Amino acid sequence: MTDRLVVLISGRGSNLQAIQDACARGQIPGRIVGVISNRPEAAGLEIARRAGLPTQVVDHRLFSSREDFEIALSEAIAKWSGDWIVLAGFMRAFTPSFVDRHRGRLVNIHPSLLPAFTGLHTHRRALQAGVCWHGATVHFVTAELDGGPIIAQAAVPVAPEDDEATLAGKVLAAEHRLYPQALAWLCRGQLVLDGESLRWREFPPMRERCLLATHSEDSACAPR
Repeated sequence: MTDRLVVLISGRGSNLQAIQDACARGQIPGRIVGVISNRPEAAGLEIARRAGLPTQVVDHRLFSSREDFEIALSEAIAKWSGDWIVLAGFMRAFTPSFVDRHRGRLVNIHPSLLPAFTGLHTHRRALQAGVCWHGATVHFVTAELDGGPIIAQAAVPVAPEDDEATLAGKVLAAEHRLYPQALAWLCRGQLVLDGESLRWREFPPMRERCLLATHSEDSACAPR
């Protein structure tokens, strides 16, 4: 029996595509059972439809409060009985009550090496800070913004000639390898959220965790 993934998006859906591809080739022992967007114009909805995935829009702009929006969002999620709620470019912060309701099932990818550069404009801030390495982080979602236990990270080198656009491209390519690998671990039952900490039941093999993730053909995911 495979795990059921409900994917939440707000935009282009490139991570959704990477996850769907990984499910199709058997890397992730699970399947996407529904895609929800808070924006009806999100390009990722068309990606989902072309793949034959059920979709639903829960437009946050139609609700008078975050709480009302999250009630509707929870109802949409419950319809598909997902084992995992996968945030793939979902640009809405959650209230503590929503996080508590779905604790242990909410997973997010953030475009920085957390705890560095939480929030928005991560690539710009990384360049301004003059860091040598940037990257992406998959983590469990808690009430603290971008602060939940880290599942895996992928690093990319920052070159002297990089600007915000080129650095974003490197990080996005790393995300497309990182997120499927992290979800594969979750769907295999190799790790869980235990209280406020991550607990590994079965640590990944060396080949899955010790390569350095760059924007080249090498992929890597390093559990924390």
